[in-house]
Parts: sequence; structure tokens; C-alpha cells
Amino acid sequence: MSQTTEAHCSRDIAYYCNCFATLNVSKTKERGTANHQPILILSVLELITQKSIVENRIFVSTELIETFKKYWSVLVTRSTYTDALHYPFVHLQSGGFWHVKFNDAYEGERIKTTNKLKEKVEYAYLDDELFDLLQDSSTRQVLVDSLVNTWFADSKSNLDSISDIDLEFDRVEPLQLPNLDSEIKITLRKSIVRNSFFRKLVVREYDYRCAFCKLRIIRDPNQNIVDGAHIKPFSEFLDSKIDNGLSLCKNHHWEFDLGWFSIDDNYRIIVAQGLDDDSPYTRAMKDFDREPIALPHNERYFPRLESLKWHRENKFKP
Repeated sequence: MSQTTEAHCSRDIAYYCNCFATLNVSKTKERGTANHQPILILSVLELITQKSIVENRIFVSTELIETFKKYWSVLVTRSTYTDALHYPFVHLQSGGFWHVKFNDAYEGERIKTTNKLKEKVEYAYLDDELFDLLQDSSTRQVLVDSLVNTWFADSKSNLDSISDIDLEFDRVEPLQLPNLDSEIKITLRKSIVRNSFFRKLVVREYDYRCAFCKLRIIRDPNQNIVDGAHIKPFSEFLDSKIDNGLSLCKNHHWEFDLGWFSIDDNYRIIVAQGLDDDSPYTRAMKDFDREPIALPHNERYFPRLESLKWHRENKFKP
């Protein structure tokens, strides 16, 4: 097998995760990090998700410019750089997976504005292997995870504002992740983006109410008292579908994870025996035994019976 063919075959999801984690991004103490390239990639991923990009041609469109500015405003908190699209659109070619087709008006000069970019460029395109991978919502989400964990971990508090990066997230199937280069240290199992989407979708379906105690305290959709709790742990099963989730307040999320209560196939609470439960300002846990939980509005998102069975058999301590 030739070296060219070997390189071609190696361009799988792990290869592109590593590419996304090792972008050639400028960083100085005075100006901060120039995260233009990862933000451009995020913008393209959103437009692919929305079916705004359906073929492997990425034009300098108004939609791309506005999406880029949206992500810049959300994710860039400490930088003196501007949200200029022309810089990453050309320089992302250094990553090896992004390619630019210039038109006849381009004579090799430096492109200094987005208007000039429109004049000089026909479109950009991705490696065919990468574009094909991005058509699948599961692999697309893994690539989003690798990008955000590497470049935007400090912007965790702002990530709830990103709601359109994978509109099919509730249909993402559990995914077996590849073995990535250990030197990159991409912690996909603790993905900020994935957990943000999962939490947002689960608590919304439960109307921001705890499934156990029915508590609902909300200031706005991003400020409420409940968590999106995985029934089967994400760290083991990589499953962030909504029906593997429960909306639980902080206390009952913790107690569910410890196995102090579980839920039967009729969606009724089962409380463990022997708890020393002193609750002077609220009902004791044992008083909820055999009560029905609060359920999502949509029956398709009811807790998956297979997940509940797994929790009873593996976490619940009767």
C-alpha cells in the first residue's frame, strides 16, 4: 500500500478529532487567543446540522458570517481580536482538512476584509472523508466535543446560549468512541457541550420540575433548580438520548446516583429501606415511596424502561 493510500485510510473520526485539537491558533499574553479557526468550524457544523450546507461547498454567505459572529460573541470572553471571518477562512487551510477555491480575481495578495474575501473566493470545501463523517449526528457531536473541550473549556458558563449546534441531539444514538491519541487528552466522556444540551433538553421536557418531589423553581430557562440526570451513566454507556434522562433537583439527583431510590416500570418511586431521613421543612424521602414521578409532556421522552431496569439492578440499594 502506498503512503498516499495509507494516509487516506487513516482519516477517520479520531484523525479529525486530533486535527481539531491541534489547530494553529495564535495566542499572546497581551491579546489573548485568536480562536477564529475553531469558531469557524463550529459555525460550519451548525449550518451542516441545519441543512443550510448540504454539499461540500462552504460559501462566504450572510448566514455563515452571522453564525460566526454569534459564536464569537458567546465563546470569546478574553481577547482583543475582532470577529473577522476573512482571517480564519483563508488560514484554516493550515489544518490540512480545509481547502479554499479562489477565483480568477485572486492574485496571491493578502485578504484583509470580509468584503475582499467575497470578491476573491469561490468557496471552501472540506476533506471528503470529513464531510461524510459530519452527515451523521453522532459523529458530528463527537467532533463538536473535541473542538469545544480543547478551545472553549473556560467558556462553560456561556455554553447554554448555544442551542442550534445539533438540532437532532435528542435522536443521537449511543456511540462507541474511537481510541484517540492519548497525548491530545480530549476528555469526550466529560463533554461540556454534550452535557449542556442533554441537561437543557431533559429539564425542558419536564417543564423544569423535579420528577421525584415535583419542585419547580425557575427564574428563566437557564436559571432553574433541576438537573438533567442520566439514568444509565454517560461515562459507561455514552447515551445522552432524552429517554435516558430524568429531571431531578440537586438533592434527588445525588440520591438517585447513590441508589437511594429508583423507579419501577409503572414510573413509581421505590425508596430504599433504612434511611435515617430527618426532613423538618419538607417531606421525608420514605413518604414518596410508590408515588408516581412527574413525567415529560411528550410520551416519546418517558424514561426508557430498559434504563430504569438497569438502574434498579445495578445502582439501587433496597
